[in-house]
Amino acid sequence: MLRALIVSNIVLWLLVLGLAAVILALVRQIGVLHERMGPAGALLLKRGLKVGEPVPAMALTDLGGHSLTIGAPSDRGRSTLLVFLSPTCPVCKVLLPVLKSSRADESAWLELILASDGSEDEHRNFVAANGLREIPYVLSSELGMSFQVERLPFAAIIDEHGILRARGLINSREHLESLFEAKRLGVASLQEYLESGANLHPKL
Repeated sequence: MLRALIVSNIVLWLLVLGLAAVILALVRQIGVLHERMGPAGALLLKRGLKVGEPVPAMALTDLGGHSLTIGAPSDRGRSTLLVFLSPTCPVCKVLLPVLKSSRADESAWLELILASDGSEDEHRNFVAANGLREIPYVLSSELGMSFQVERLPFAAIIDEHGILRARGLINSREHLESLFEAKRLGVASLQEYLESGANLHPKL
C-alpha cells in the first residue's frame, strides 16, 4: 500500500513537471509570435490619394446646414479626421463610441468629420439614433470618389495645411490610433515605420 502511494506521488510529480515544461514552451512561443507580428495598424490601400499629397479642396454643407471645406488649410490650426461610414455597416456602428471618445480626447489638435452618401433621410435617422448631431456629417459621393473609398469604415487624417497625413481602413480603436501615430511619426502607415526599422537593423 505504501509503495503504491509513493509510486503514484512520483508519477503525479512527473506529470506536473511535464505540464509546467509544456506551459513554459507555449509562453515562449507566444512571446516570439507577438514580437514578430508587432502592433496592428489600419490597413493602407494602394488606390486613392497618397500620403503627403495635398487633398483637393472641396466645399460642402453638412446635414446641419453648416458650410465647411475639406482639404483647405485650417483657420483653427487643427488637423481633420475624415471618417467614411454607412448606416448599414455593422462595424461602423460599433466604432462610433471610439470616434466620439477620440474626438473629445484629441480635440486640442483634431476635428472630426463624418462622411457618406445616399438617402438624406436615412442618414438623418442614423444621426439622431446614434447621437451624432454635434459632429459635422456630410453626404457627398464626389468626396468618397476623391479618396477612392471602396470599403468601410475608412478614415483619413488631413493636417492643418490640407495635406493627407494618414489613411486606411479602421475596424477598432487600435487601428484608429495607429493613424494618429503614423501622422506623429511622419509615415504613411505604422507598418511602413516598423518595416523601415527592421531594415535598419537586419538580423545577422
